Order: sequence, then structure tokens, then C-alpha cells
Amino acid sequence: MIVVAGEALIDLVPQEASPRPPRGGATGSPAGAGLAPLAPRLGGGPYNTAVALGRLGTPTAFCSRISSDAFGEALLAGLRTAGVDVSYVQRGAEPTTLAVASIGADGSAGYSFYVEGTADRLFSAPERLPEGTRAVSFGTCSLVLEPGASAYEALLRDAAAAGVCTVLDPNIRAGLIPDADAYRARFKSWLPSVTLLKVSEEDARWLGGTPEEWLASGPAAVVVTRGGEGLSVVTRACGEVGVPGVPVDVVDTIGAGDTVNAALLHGLAARDALSADAVAGLAAEEWRSVLGFAARAAAVTCSRAGAEPPYATEVDT
Repeated sequence: MIVVAGEALIDLVPQEASPRPPRGGATGSPAGAGLAPLAPRLGGGPYNTAVALGRLGTPTAFCSRISSDAFGEALLAGLRTAGVDVSYVQRGAEPTTLAVASIGADGSAGYSFYVEGTADRLFSAPERLPEGTRAVSFGTCSLVLEPGASAYEALLRDAAAAGVCTVLDPNIRAGLIPDADAYRARFKSWLPSVTLLKVSEEDARWLGGTPEEWLASGPAAVVVTRGGEGLSVVTRACGEVGVPGVPVDVVDTIGAGDTVNAALLHGLAARDALSADAVAGLAAEEWRSVLGFAARAAAVTCSRAGAEPPYATEVDT
């Protein structure tokens, strides 16, 4: 069992705008002209990771706090459809967090968040993890927004202390971080409790460190994603091992990094490598296989709108 801990939210994704003619022959732009309609999509970095793992066929549980509103019900239904265990999901009457996406010409996504008073901020750490938990994955907004951030941090440290494999994808959303220096210091304090660290190139620049520096602080491996250029891993045994990206017509990149998280966990689980020693000892060819699978999975996600990670058969073919 792999547990994914973190937020579930609704992405509001722009659709192609339909021009509206002026009313009654009036000149000027009517209200709303030029604004693309927004379509709600199930999302949140950890949520997408859990769904992707479920679709790949890995036994997965989601550990979070989800609203009892209509969006929350839809989020739960999405997890169940993907085969994810939701028995560790807490519920709350507060509204669901919203993330308004903006899509660049290259398909890259930026976000504005509406997080005040939302349900997932009030997460409390469970007394114990599900029986048979082999790894726990953390990341994104859930490690920023208090009071839930401290609860997720405690869960990270407790899981590591119990010998459970831990995966961290900080997935930086700078607009949510009020004190960048304080967050960078907090990030460094997590590293001794992290088995596998995964960052994007953009994350690495914002955090101001290198894979080698982070590796020296505790993780057994550091994976860096570079968009269409591919991804690489740095370990003490192998040095740097990389694979190229998979060419694809990009619709948007929403959920691509989360799909990489899931594919890495899926690949490591298939090799019985969900421990610090096993991750550190994986051979270069095995890493190329795991990274290649992750690159193919992310390419499928980029080929369709919103966070729609692939099923295993889509990646294998």
C-alpha cells in the first residue's frame, strides 16, 4: 500500500473563449467579452498523484481532509473510480479550495489560489498509517498552509522514524508562500526524513540548491524534471542518470509532475525498491527504466486537458 498525503482541490481551467457580439448594436465590449469560460477539474498535486497511482494499478490510499460540499463529493468519487482507498479521508463542512489555472502558449500552467477557510487546511494527522503501508508521498500546498502544514510535517517525520519510505515533491507555488526564506529553511529541515526527493527545474531554482547538496542532507535519490527535455536522478552510487522527454502535442502540463510522482512510485514498487537502501542501491539501467516509464506517463497527461493521468495500458503501449 502506498499512501498519498496532501490536498485535494478543484482546478478551474480556461476553455476556448467564444466571442459575444455587442448587444443592441452598442459599441464597445460586452461584459465578460474576451474572458475564457472556466471548467472545473478535479485536482491538487497529492490528489492527482493518488489518482495516477490508482490508474496504474498500485494499491493506494489517500490521506487528507475533503469538504462535504458538491466539489468534495466529486473529488471522493474520482478517488473511488480510480480504485483509491478513501477510508483515511477526513471530512469538513468548510468549502473546497479552488485553483484558477492560466495556460501559456506552450501549455505551461500557472495558478491563483482561493484557500481562506477551506476544508483541507484543517487536516489533522492520523494516529496510525494503514496496515501494510510501504511508502508515503507528500507535497504542494499541504506543506505550506497552516495549521494543516504542521500536521503533514509531523506525519512525514513520524513515517520516516518508523522506517517507511517517504517521497517529497515540494511543487512550489510561490504565491502561497509568505516568507520564502522561512520556507526554504523548513524544506531543508525535512530532507533528513525524505527517502526520494523530486523537484522540477523551476522548483530547484526557487529553492536555491542542487541535487548533490540535497542528497548530502539525507535523501537516497533526487529526481529533477525538465519538462519536454526529460528527467534525471542523482544517487550516491550511480551519479546522474537521465532519460529524454517523450515528444507529444502538448494541450497543457496540468498534472504532469504529479503523474511523474506516481510513475516513480509505481516503478519502484514493482522492483520491491520502496526503502532507503533499495532506492540508493538501484542500478543505472533500472533507473533508466523507471525514469523512462515516468516520461511516457507524463507525456500522456500532457496530451489532454487538465490532470488526466494515464492507465497502465496507455503507458505500456
